[in-house]
Amino acid sequence: MELRPEEISSIIKEQIKRYESKIDLVDVGTVIQVGDGIARLHGLEGCMAGELIEFPGDVFGMALNLEEDNIGCVLLGSDKDIKEGDTVKRTGRIVEVPVGDALIGRVVNALGQPIDGKGSINTDKFSPIEKIAPGVITRKSVNEPLQTGIKSIDALFPIGRGQRELIIGDRQTGKTALAIDTILNQDKTDVICIYVAIGQKRSTVAQIVDVLEQRGAMDYTIVVSSTASELAPLQYIAPYAGVTMAEEFMAQGKDVLIVYDDLSKHATAYRAMSLLLRRPPGREAFPGDVFYLHSRLLERAAKLDKEYGGGSITALPIIETLEGDISAYIPTNVISITDGQIFLETDLFFSGQRPAINTGLSVSRVGGAAQIKAMKKIGGKLKLDIAQYRDLASFSQFGSDLDPETQARLDQGERLMEVLKQPQYSPLAVEDQVIILYAVTNNHLKDIPVDQISLFEKEYLDFVHNNYPEIVGMISEKKVLDDDIIAKIKTSIDEFKKNF
Repeated sequence: MELRPEEISSIIKEQIKRYESKIDLVDVGTVIQVGDGIARLHGLEGCMAGELIEFPGDVFGMALNLEEDNIGCVLLGSDKDIKEGDTVKRTGRIVEVPVGDALIGRVVNALGQPIDGKGSINTDKFSPIEKIAPGVITRKSVNEPLQTGIKSIDALFPIGRGQRELIIGDRQTGKTALAIDTILNQDKTDVICIYVAIGQKRSTVAQIVDVLEQRGAMDYTIVVSSTASELAPLQYIAPYAGVTMAEEFMAQGKDVLIVYDDLSKHATAYRAMSLLLRRPPGREAFPGDVFYLHSRLLERAAKLDKEYGGGSITALPIIETLEGDISAYIPTNVISITDGQIFLETDLFFSGQRPAINTGLSVSRVGGAAQIKAMKKIGGKLKLDIAQYRDLASFSQFGSDLDPETQARLDQGERLMEVLKQPQYSPLAVEDQVIILYAVTNNHLKDIPVDQISLFEKEYLDFVHNNYPEIVGMISEKKVLDDDIIAKIKTSIDEFKKNF
């Protein structure tokens, strides 16, 4: 029998075609250096940026620097059991976190794992932490208010659903308090809240969770915690994990409020990580891409068009300044990304004006578009009166003799500032805000002593709810201040004053 070479080669080709590989190919590499939560790896030629890398001992890392001859990888766990020469494997997955309704009411770490001792989180949905922000076509302009329950914000610097409003100020000036009050105020709305703690003390996070639980706010809140004692890489991914959870709800057409507390510590964690990865430092020793770090995070806050679900993410990033310096590197970066800022002033805080909002340096670039018409009508006059008062107050301290008109304006300004004071954890419904702000801006409180204003406000609002509930109902329904409502408010003030 004669064997022809072409026959043999065709049989072999056929065999090769039909052969199914039973070998499981895994891309592996080797640890060449490890320390300070950073590992350098050799091999892993096909590795992607941001990919999860599996280390021995069930520790994972995230590939960040893809260089010619090695990979710089940050560890998302302890490096004490990892040594040079260890074998590492690619997972083929970008870093992802669990998403969905199962997370509501839970406290999780930066990887979405529960840390509240309430058992595991039952969800089979995961989403990568890095995503491209919604494009211009899918967005809608911000036009619906997100009520904070804080008079000075809702009247002067309104926040809309889908907006990014920066809260900025020195430490211990009430930045977190503003954010927590805003979360507490969502109890009668359909807004889901996410609080991301970055580099905070564990005791601080525990106190915040305790307040939210006591007031029933954990029913619609997720807390993502990456405390000061955790690794810099975990602090770095925490806000991205939070916004990924928020995007799942936004895709379902829901409204979400997310607080990043705070992005100064986020930038510091990123700087530590980047310098260990040997990335060149730029201005003030932060790496050159630190602007991109926050812009790609905050751009994911959006109000989507009805065609694309109509959901929204409203972001309240917090930045801590030193000595009130809002012109430093990180503050100016974040100010240029956000749609306005609320600046909390130390001097105001210690003089007893709380919340200590500086009306001159604060701004909302969405403005009246995110206010109900009733509040818009009052807000314009209020802002003007406060600006005049601040100018007159600084000028009047040099002179002793003031004409009656100037004195009247100063007295009115004092009453305005007194009404804008608000205790912590006591947000006010927008209808109540409209009623009391109408009363003070239209000089109905000029005969009430300044030290009695807060008592007057509390008792008067109780009086309105008990005796004139139709005022609250009409403002809530019509959202405007028409002549009918104004007449009723005036009547209620006159009647209340008789017995105050």
